[in-house]
Amino acid sequence: MNLDRLDIQILNLLQEDASQPLRVLARKVNSSPATCQRRIAILRAAGILLRQVAVVDRQRVGRPLTVFVSVELDKQNDALLRNFEAKMAAQDDVMACYEVSGEFDFLLIINSASMERYHAFTREVFSSNNNVRNFKSTFAMNCSKFETRVALDVPPEVEKDDDED
Repeated sequence: MNLDRLDIQILNLLQEDASQPLRVLARKVNSSPATCQRRIAILRAAGILLRQVAVVDRQRVGRPLTVFVSVELDKQNDALLRNFEAKMAAQDDVMACYEVSGEFDFLLIINSASMERYHAFTREVFSSNNNVRNFKSTFAMNCSKFETRVALDVPPEVEKDDDED
């Protein structure tokens, strides 16, 4: 799907605040609420707009520990990779799971309530019966930027010649 100027403006505004009323959104993009509602439905149907969520402060809800975990699987084939991905998707502590190139097979981002909880997680999830050969934990000391927004550049408006119309 090719995104036009209106689609990009809508996506940028929804990423900032998806709870704003449709009429407010429409006013900000100089369009009608009906047009915006139709465009949002098209963006959802196309799989571009995945979901609307609230961003929660992890520290204030008792999840202060962020860990980046590099995971090396013992054996690899399509079924084993998909199985590992499915297991990570089912874990509440796993915030993201990326299959990566290089020394390790996966990079995980994990939020945990404590070092004790993270330790229990590693024992449960990275045991040999889950096909994990090795894992390396890197602990976040500070977070100076956390963003869920995908920055989309709005194309410049095309000037119309007076002769066009």
